[in-house]
Amino acid sequence: MSASTHSPRPGAYDTSYSTAVRKHNNTYGLVPPAVESIDLQVTRCLEQLAQKSKGIDKYLYLSGLRNTNVHLFYRLVVQHIKTIAPLIYTPTVGEACLQWSHNYVQPEGLYISYSDRGNIKSILENWPETKVQITVITDGSRILGLGDLGINGMGIPIGKLALYVGCAGIRPDLALPLTLDLGTGNKALREDPLYMGSRREKVSAQEEQEFLDELMVALNEKFPGIVIQFEDFKNPFPALERYRHKFTCFNDDIQGTGAVILAGMISAVKRTGIPVRDQRAVFFGAGSAGVGVAKQIVEFFTREGLTEDEARRCFWLVDTKGLITNDRGDKLADHKVYFSRDDNDGRQYKSLAEVVDFVKPTILMGLSTIGGIFSPEILTKMAKWNDTPIVFPLSNPSANSECTFEEAIKYTNGRALFASGSPFAEFEFQGRRYIPGQGNNMYVFPGIGLGTILSKATEVTQSMIYASATSLSTSLTSSEISQGLLYPDLTRIRDVSAIVAMEVIRAAQQAGVDREPLIKDMKDEDLKSWVMSKMYDPNSETRRVEEEATRGKGKENGIMASHL
Repeated sequence: MSASTHSPRPGAYDTSYSTAVRKHNNTYGLVPPAVESIDLQVTRCLEQLAQKSKGIDKYLYLSGLRNTNVHLFYRLVVQHIKTIAPLIYTPTVGEACLQWSHNYVQPEGLYISYSDRGNIKSILENWPETKVQITVITDGSRILGLGDLGINGMGIPIGKLALYVGCAGIRPDLALPLTLDLGTGNKALREDPLYMGSRREKVSAQEEQEFLDELMVALNEKFPGIVIQFEDFKNPFPALERYRHKFTCFNDDIQGTGAVILAGMISAVKRTGIPVRDQRAVFFGAGSAGVGVAKQIVEFFTREGLTEDEARRCFWLVDTKGLITNDRGDKLADHKVYFSRDDNDGRQYKSLAEVVDFVKPTILMGLSTIGGIFSPEILTKMAKWNDTPIVFPLSNPSANSECTFEEAIKYTNGRALFASGSPFAEFEFQGRRYIPGQGNNMYVFPGIGLGTILSKATEVTQSMIYASATSLSTSLTSSEISQGLLYPDLTRIRDVSAIVAMEVIRAAQQAGVDREPLIKDMKDEDLKSWVMSKMYDPNSETRRVEEEATRGKGKENGIMASHL
């Protein structure tokens, strides 16, 4: 086919392709003549990144790379996950979302507006890929700790799916970033002339439900068996409860966050030597993520021998009005009622400091987005009451973290068992080097997605979510445990994701929601090998394209899916 009728897809311009492939793709002469090694390509990318001083500039560079040379982008992600992950997701993605409409250059993902109701399926038909296995959906109404950003929240589905690809090997062409334009309650956005979403108030809860009903059906008709992950909805509970048993879906804010923190908590609780019956957990932040995390830990406590009521009473949740109690005088949101206390003897504890003094917790969890709220005084008291206090400041981005790693180590005299939501640097204290744990959802959601896809599960059950947590907690090496880590080294993330995916598959099989007969009777060792064989490897793409070109396949469409 002549160049006049065949326009190669962006990925066809990879400089690692041989002369033969370039001629096959009609790109010969359109890139410099040198045929480069993958390592040399990555070296150039790292050099170009180093020339940029601001995180947002690095983000924009990586975004451009992903859209012009997708396999090189993922080689960079896989080989340098510790460096790249914070640039393509938290914390940098927060700034990217804030500036999304102002920095817009090219289409990424799919936008569906409230005005499209009744025609959602036809909008899905515009997506260029005919096969999609997973989508991440947001309505932009609660982006990280930044609030309602409307369609500017598109950075979240894009970044999340980049981690599905990089960490769990789901092919990039099988992933759909999806943002719902349902209006925004952010007046400043509606008045910003460069804002690219609709300039209407956020639709009502009933209107959103009716819209989602149509969307969920349309997605499954267009892409049968698609895995749907909800992300950063202001009130995520109704959709999860409405659809979790009808479609293959889960909510990472509730279930993924709960699972990854549960994994760290299982490890931390075991290291304290304190029985679960005697653990006292204070949660500062009682939104969807906080309650989701707490409920996951309740399940762990019940599996350790407590009744559900005994486990529930190990938790004291604090919101902006203080300790959540039955007699506080305000109407509690439905999701807070489960943890509401009745043992406060009529006294109301209106601040975190008051609650901490009242409870004397063994566990201090932060999901409040209020930076620095775990004060030196509170941290010092945690060390006074506990030999190994558990301190998990989980809010994102870093500026919203309830305390820093340095503060947690310094004010607990080096004894804190620490995990955060955002990354922190290592810290040397009293001659010892301390390595922070990061309870990043990327430890579990890629494996949940991969395991769900490979098992062809009809539903994401609670047992599958729980399996992701327990498998993560047991995936640490002896070296990692000896260093005091609560989570594996991120450089092992693809191996960890395979382990998580394998256990998610096993849980799906036990729950009877799997539909892949090939793997039902596989031994664990064989299953893990099979899972890893199904993972997309960007480093093997050049070889695969070379083989396709040699066989003369894919001539009509370049190299088809190889050029995303």
